Amino acid sequence: MAAVLPATGRLVVARLDGTRMADADSIFYEFSDALLFPGYFGWNWNALSDCLRDLHWLPADGYLIAVENAPRLLSSRVEDRQRLFRILLRAVHHWTNPLSKPGSKGLPFKVLLLCDLDEEAAQLRREIASCGFSSPGWMR
Repeated sequence: MAAVLPATGRLVVARLDGTRMADADSIFYEFSDALLFPGYFGWNWNALSDCLRDLHWLPADGYLIAVENAPRLLSSRVEDRQRLFRILLRAVHHWTNPLSKPGSKGLPFKVLLLCDLDEEAAQLRREIASCGFSSPGWMR
């Protein structure tokens, strides 16, 4: 972890449980609760994307989203899971891109998908790849 997150400064860690995120509404609730989204959060995919790329109410030197039981995350809603993966990737790129940050310094924004079995991790890798991307911000 020390190799990908700042050694000093404020680190925000959002710990989520895939077993509690079976549909879009539960996704919005869990992210809002974990990252203290402001009252104007719109409870939809666009609002989730916007908030993950803003976080001005939660300033930090790095962010880590850890999803326990990741294979259970939206397990019966493949399209929504791919949508979530794309939103998370956009956030990873946004935060690590130094051109969009004050002082031209990107910030670490990592997503950790925790699995119990190697086969589950391999399946998630395939799903992420099928979304058309691969990113160093994703940790497995």
